[in-house]
Amino acid sequence: MGSLNTDSREWKHLFTLYKLAEMGARNRTIKVSTGYLAGKLGVSQQTASRNLIELEQKKWIKRTITPEGCLVRIADSGAAKLKKLHSNLRLIMEAAYPPSVTLEGILFTGLGEGAYYVTRDKYRKQFIEKLGFDPYPGTLNLKLTSEYDAEARSELETYPGIEVEGFDSESRTFGNVKCYPAVIDNKMKGAVLFALRSHYDSSVLEIIAPTHLRSKLKLTDGHKVKVEVLVLP
Repeated sequence: MGSLNTDSREWKHLFTLYKLAEMGARNRTIKVSTGYLAGKLGVSQQTASRNLIELEQKKWIKRTITPEGCLVRIADSGAAKLKKLHSNLRLIMEAAYPPSVTLEGILFTGLGEGAYYVTRDKYRKQFIEKLGFDPYPGTLNLKLTSEYDAEARSELETYPGIEVEGFDSESRTFGNVKCYPAVIDNKMKGAVLFALRSHYDSSVLEIIAPTHLRSKLKLTDGHKVKVEVLVLP
């Protein structure tokens, strides 16, 4: 699924582009004053003028200044940005599942089983191939304490995920694992694991990442951690 992964300045540019498109600038050259555009955007005339300058610098619009006002037309690159936004919004509105689920839990020290399981060669190769990273040997364990988070986790398990196949080895069976890409504390990429066989109940969220999350995020037991779990389309 596409992502609306833009910063606040780009959102301002997209909104300005959208308002210009509303005025017909997608299909023809329009004449618009910065004062009129400012009213449409709900900003100062200075901000509207700056937005136009920045859009021109990005080559999202073509602009000619005249004594009566600016002649503006949305360029092909600007139209492509609007089409991408439209496509992403359509996917979100029409998708059978939400694009992401955010959960919050309290960090605790686990049983130490994570390092053993994550480093099993047949698991590890699949993590690298299917998740795109070599996991740090261990899991970050979060206890979901609110009813909301517990319900959200149960709902998440019904959504499609990345399947890591189990295997038989060392006189024991290693079960299937369902994985979801995730962003931890809005900073680090990783994945949430739902193991078919686990020592934990459904109130625990297990997370892997390509780095040691505790040290990277300066986390200790008792910290509240937010995890944005990305759902496959």
